Amino acid sequence: MTPGIADAVHAVDPAAVMGLLPSRPRLLALGEPTHGEDVLLDVRNELFRHLVEREGYRTIAIESDCLMGLVVDDYVTSGTGTLDEVMERGFSHGWGAFGPNRELVRWMRAYNDGRPGAERVRFAGFDGPLEITGAASPRRALTALHTYLAARVDSALLPHMAETLDELLGADDRWTDTAVMTDPSRSVGQTFEAGQLRLLADDLVTLLDTQTPHLVATSTPDEWHRARLYGRTAVGLLRYHSSMADPSPSRMARLIAQRDAMMAANLLALAERTPTLVHAHNGHLQRNRSMMRMGGPPVEWWSAGAIVAAGLGEEYAFLATALGTIPHQGVGAPPPDTVEGLLYALPQERCLVDSGRLAAALADATLAPRESPWYGYAPLDPAHLAGIDGIVFVKDTAAGKGG
Repeated sequence: MTPGIADAVHAVDPAAVMGLLPSRPRLLALGEPTHGEDVLLDVRNELFRHLVEREGYRTIAIESDCLMGLVVDDYVTSGTGTLDEVMERGFSHGWGAFGPNRELVRWMRAYNDGRPGAERVRFAGFDGPLEITGAASPRRALTALHTYLAARVDSALLPHMAETLDELLGADDRWTDTAVMTDPSRSVGQTFEAGQLRLLADDLVTLLDTQTPHLVATSTPDEWHRARLYGRTAVGLLRYHSSMADPSPSRMARLIAQRDAMMAANLLALAERTPTLVHAHNGHLQRNRSMMRMGGPPVEWWSAGAIVAAGLGEEYAFLATALGTIPHQGVGAPPPDTVEGLLYALPQERCLVDSGRLAAALADATLAPRESPWYGYAPLDPAHLAGIDGIVFVKDTAAGKGG
């Protein structure tokens, strides 16, 4: 073992996490190198419970559809719906099928039962209404924002009637056609109607901004924050659909960057409310530029974490997670000249590593990035250690995942 590494190792608990940081961050980001591993979700759940009980954190935000997440938040705060319904309707990307996510929602509901509003824990999705195969129609976000404003401001101030929205939106399947991802010519994102909708969305968000004092006074905090979420989502979706129609070589880079910009806007809004634990792929939360290969030249973009960190400074902290083995994905013991390999030599099955001390201990070492055997798994890049506040290391995953 490289001298000095053992001194950088701690238990994975809130006290150790806070000991790595100058102060309690408004947003504490916990990354993962790949999705869908139950053990990583279990670590997240345990850390969140302890952060709630010991450090006053009140919200968890995960890489899931921000509008669908409202279903989960309604359930955990007020018991609306059933657990089965929430797991089916409250998560994107198939996350509702994972056992640890179900356990998280169940625990949050039980924790909130009988507690006053200020002490309740909240749930948020912070991804846009986006899937790998395409994007949602902007209908829900636009109509919800229009409905909110129509109930509270003079009708003369509204830029359009609800009927105009319906006419411009047309059928939702025009927006959700999955063939668009590989054929930009099928997208409606740069049609005349889409252009008019972008102007209308901008007008509605401007009205939301200019009427802030009145709207805050005539709304509950949840109504106000949800209206802002609808505005961000409508504008972001229309931008995303416009880029879906772009046939240029920069199309994919623009789409990925716009997705992370939507994520960042949602995270900054959450930071205004309560201390929040954020959970997503390392690539969305790191401070460095993210990079991905998708069959052609590498695509690079600034992650949501990089954007948020630029605005929040020390109020944002990032814990990367690294894995030793993933047997069911064919990932064996890591090479000893990688970050994962050095950590795999430690006796602990799970640990928190002070990345600053680790970097100092490795100052004279030559480390290679661990190779990724499949798309979606991103090992730690040794060159990025300076942008990480700590590393949560999990030595081995179970032989199965999900469900």
